[in-house]
Amino acid sequence: METNTGLLVLRLVVGLLIAGHGVQKVSFRLGGHGLAGGTEEFRHDGFRGGRLTAVVAGASQIGAGLFLAAGLLTPLAAMAAMGVMTVAGTVKRRHGLWVQNDGYEYPLVLVAVCAALALTGPGRWSLDHVAGFPDRPVWLVLPAIVIGPTSGLLTRVVLRRSPAPAGRWTRARAAD
Repeated sequence: METNTGLLVLRLVVGLLIAGHGVQKVSFRLGGHGLAGGTEEFRHDGFRGGRLTAVVAGASQIGAGLFLAAGLLTPLAAMAAMGVMTVAGTVKRRHGLWVQNDGYEYPLVLVAVCAALALTGPGRWSLDHVAGFPDRPVWLVLPAIVIGPTSGLLTRVVLRRSPAPAGRWTRARAAD
């Protein structure tokens, strides 16, 4: 019983924090700066795509976080959460590991927790259990643990904004 309680607490805390972070990206709730602020955050961090990037990232975090909290489709929810948190880690990588220097420590912890939840399963007090989904089919969990962070790295590469040509003033450079 203690294991199921522990998994429930872990899922609720981590899932709701990830979902809350997504809400901040697209609204003024929970201390967010609205969609315009989320868009500007991505541009500042070197992403192209602007508004669409902020909407997709916010929706991914909200969806993955709520599914994790509920323990619904847990390996897939963990995969999506690992993807978005890997992107966050790449943004913070230049600051080093530790969070007090705005490093990637916190995103790394969330990626590890999501991987652990995918491996252990959501526990008895979850929608996966209620729906009768099998615990941790290895054919789903292992690819999810690899695909999640890999998709985050690929997202960072694909959406990385090219630097403006040297000596040329452009709208993109003005936004930086």
